[in-house]
Amino acid sequence: MKEQRELTGYIHSLESFGSVDGPGVRYVIFMSGCAMRCQFCHNPDTWNMHSGTQYTADQLLNKARKYRSYWGSEGGITVSGGEPLLQLDFLTELFKKAKAEGIHTTLDTSGNPFTRKEPFFGKFQELLKYTDLILLDIKHIDEEKHQELTGCTNGNILDLAEYLSEVSQPVWIRHVLIPGRSDEDTYLKKLDNFLQKLHNVEKVEVLPYHTLGTYKWKELGLDYPLEGVESPSKERVENARRLLHAADGGEKTE
Repeated sequence: MKEQRELTGYIHSLESFGSVDGPGVRYVIFMSGCAMRCQFCHNPDTWNMHSGTQYTADQLLNKARKYRSYWGSEGGITVSGGEPLLQLDFLTELFKKAKAEGIHTTLDTSGNPFTRKEPFFGKFQELLKYTDLILLDIKHIDEEKHQELTGCTNGNILDLAEYLSEVSQPVWIRHVLIPGRSDEDTYLKKLDNFLQKLHNVEKVEVLPYHTLGTYKWKELGLDYPLEGVESPSKERVENARRLLHAADGGEKTE
């Protein structure tokens, strides 16, 4: 009888003491692979799924446990990317094992792979059984602008947000503020109107755009699409936080 091969995931990198990827101190697992091509992406080196290192769920949990004493009552594990939902089976196994040990689990996702079609939808519902919190990145509320900014539609992403509200899954919304792209009041008010219809949003974070990852584009031989675009002013960031009813201060930058 042929021995069944243990499930592995492709991992881009690991961070032991994450403080901006969910509540408390987090052990952050950055998974490889992403179908979106965001013009502002600061991790284009995560796009290729098979460029990462393969780990089993047990291997990752063994690494994470070493830092459990630092998590306190709020911390835990966050899986980010890249786009973790591209490795849905592995992600579910990891979170299932983490929850069996009482570890708080957070998923950071763009929502791009989401669909209510099978087999994805059934697998996603299974994942939610072991997911305490989702950080959902909404890149742009306008469909056409979202296409320009990311190369992908936002219809299924907004559908995901609505579904998570339907099932009362706790969510933090994240929105990258990019001058000339996503910082217009019209778009911010439209996004806020959408979020106000949801019943599960615990927090909204405005992530000011930055250029710290541009060197990675150059290393990969890619032209950076937002060359010359500067970070938003403090006034524009505060304006966005006000319009989106966002949390005050301390947010991660993007």
